[in-house]
Amino acid sequence: MTAAPARIVQGGRAKAYRPLPDVDRRQAIRAGLAAYRRRDFFEAHELLEPAWMGTDDLPERELLQGLIKLAAAYVHAVRGNATGVEKNLVGARERLSGAGGAAVGGVDTPALVAIIDAHLEALRTRGDAHLDREAILALVPPPGLGGRR
Repeated sequence: MTAAPARIVQGGRAKAYRPLPDVDRRQAIRAGLAAYRRRDFFEAHELLEPAWMGTDDLPERELLQGLIKLAAAYVHAVRGNATGVEKNLVGARERLSGAGGAAVGGVDTPALVAIIDAHLEALRTRGDAHLDREAILALVPPPGLGGRR
């Protein structure tokens, strides 16, 4: 009989927790951030997910989940889905704001939240009806994760 995955309470809800050794988690984070820098947002999402599920440190989980949601926003931007961009930017902002100063991979969380706020304001000001694919991509450039671009 296989044991059920462990659970951790995050945001008042039980979440899956699949412990990942620190060295493997750090490698997943480095690889995910490298994918961001290449603008491969789908890959960034995929690479960061095991790191998020693999830590029991709640601020680190929040930060990683915020980055995952940010990657999802970029994927929606590429698809021209303004609603998906906004929904995921809001989720990313909530998670990153809840990270409580967690430091992962050199990510400047306060600066990233400020960038997200600017993108949300631009999306809301211009309205979905006026956002074509290029306009969305212009509003959601790749972030400066882990240092200078």
